[in-house]
Amino acid sequence: MSRRPDILGEFTADHKAVTELLDRAETAPAGSAERAELVARLTDLLFTHCAAEEEHLFPAVQHDVPEGGAMVFRSIHDHLAIGQYLSDLQGLDPADPAFDTLLRGLADTLRRHLTGEEKLLFPAARKALPAAARAALGERLRKEREELGDPE
Repeated sequence: MSRRPDILGEFTADHKAVTELLDRAETAPAGSAERAELVARLTDLLFTHCAAEEEHLFPAVQHDVPEGGAMVFRSIHDHLAIGQYLSDLQGLDPADPAFDTLLRGLADTLRRHLTGEEKLLFPAARKALPAAARAALGERLRKEREELGDPE
């Protein structure tokens, strides 16, 4: 049985993994292959995470949470900005000075986004969505990830 009993626990665990990878990427030597590899791993994790939030959590939030539509809009807006940073980073050599500038922009945007979800969206979802619904969404997400071969 998962230690994360519902969808919010799943996404909070994802946020922790994202933050850890981001911290490692920021502290890796500038211009290094290690930094490029960490950003590549972060890219994979973020694209998967954002898609899962948009598919599994956001529809319920938009439908059941007061002001949920506005919360979802802000999160999707952030996802688009994060995706743009990641796309721009993919096209650069880690030794390019723009790489560090983009990584700092990504880090700022990402930390603000994660904090907003954890302080506003997740508590609102926890309050509005019954525990059974959150658990069912979490189970659906875990099964999908298992089918895709994603590690927990």
